[in-house]
Amino acid sequence: MNGPTESAPGAALDLQPRSWKGYTALILVWQVAASGCFYAVYAVTPFVRAQFGVSTTRIGFLLTALMLGYTVCVAPVGRLIDRYGEARVLVVGLTGLGATTVLVTAASTYPRLLGAVAVLGAFYATAIPGTNKAVFNAIPAERLNVSMGIKQMGVTAGSGLSSLLVPLSASRVGWEVAFLGAGAVAAVVTVAFRVCYDAGTGDADESGTSLRTHVGDPEYVLLVAAGFFLGAGLFTTVGYTLLYVTDVVGASSVFAGATLAAAQASGSVGRIGFGWIADNWFGSLTRSTLVLLAIQAGVSAILFAAIPFVEPPLVVLGLFALLGAFILGFTGVYYSCIGSIVPNDGIGSATAGGQLALNSGALVAPPAFGYLVDARGYDDAWTLLACATLVAFILFLVLIGRRGVGRRR
Repeated sequence: MNGPTESAPGAALDLQPRSWKGYTALILVWQVAASGCFYAVYAVTPFVRAQFGVSTTRIGFLLTALMLGYTVCVAPVGRLIDRYGEARVLVVGLTGLGATTVLVTAASTYPRLLGAVAVLGAFYATAIPGTNKAVFNAIPAERLNVSMGIKQMGVTAGSGLSSLLVPLSASRVGWEVAFLGAGAVAAVVTVAFRVCYDAGTGDADESGTSLRTHVGDPEYVLLVAAGFFLGAGLFTTVGYTLLYVTDVVGASSVFAGATLAAAQASGSVGRIGFGWIADNWFGSLTRSTLVLLAIQAGVSAILFAAIPFVEPPLVVLGLFALLGAFILGFTGVYYSCIGSIVPNDGIGSATAGGQLALNSGALVAPPAFGYLVDARGYDDAWTLLACATLVAFILFLVLIGRRGVGRRR
């Protein structure tokens, strides 16, 4: 049964949430702080390119270093969460994120910067499996998709804030100030979360659930395969929107930041809105989320293909805002879908596997996108993402066909 556990002796009972809304808000704040640190790296790409004199392709390798640290650690972290609970892992993760975000500002060379962002990515590996486990532990089943969508809004909110604040900081006092501020916020939120959260402090789980357990399920394999292609679209969009708007549209870095922030804001709306639809308009959790994921992937493919044909800055902003609702708004229902086909005691490792798939797409796609930009231009690069999300759409259709109208839980 989903819901908070009994409070530990000596805990500050008056500071702990007493309803699913309170726990959702607490998990959301953690996610905003963590994503603000992580996605600040994406927002700083134009300034890194200028400061270190690197090519667009090398910016892709910077994003790959960030995702490599994330990807290498996410599966082991998911296993730790299933064994020992999410509370301690989330506290350690946000502490490390804040400290490493500050460390990035001290990187004096491009190789050192690569190393720093790789460590930052490693600490961010605690975010998605940890907060997903928290939602499944603390939130009642009838509110699960909405709560998951609100929690996932923290990713787009943190990224959107970084997209606005890093360029503004860079234009006035230097981008480093924004990174220092993100580190300070992470430290404050870490303390607040440690004091208030008490839904995942149970005994260690020795059941042996791991990612290998889930790989034997063909539906799970198809789902994470689709996640690979959606992850390619998601992270490449976040990583290259600023550069595209400044390089091709010819707008200022502040307008480019506003464009990415608009995409992130609509992504937040999409995460909550699609979650509400999944809770209220369909029958089984698995089928509802699969149908919505197919819609999100299909519309994303169409919008990626349309980007090369749009030129006026305000129209570009509107297109990216619409795109954000779909390619940045799918993760809440994606994790709910994963959680619906695995046992509760394996949610940490299962969603870590889903995140591993998204991250794997993010490892491959940004350098490929950057190479196509340097070699052939942005038109072919956006077409690559349209093809990737089309493959995800086809995989979701296969899953829907396999499921029919049945449900597992």
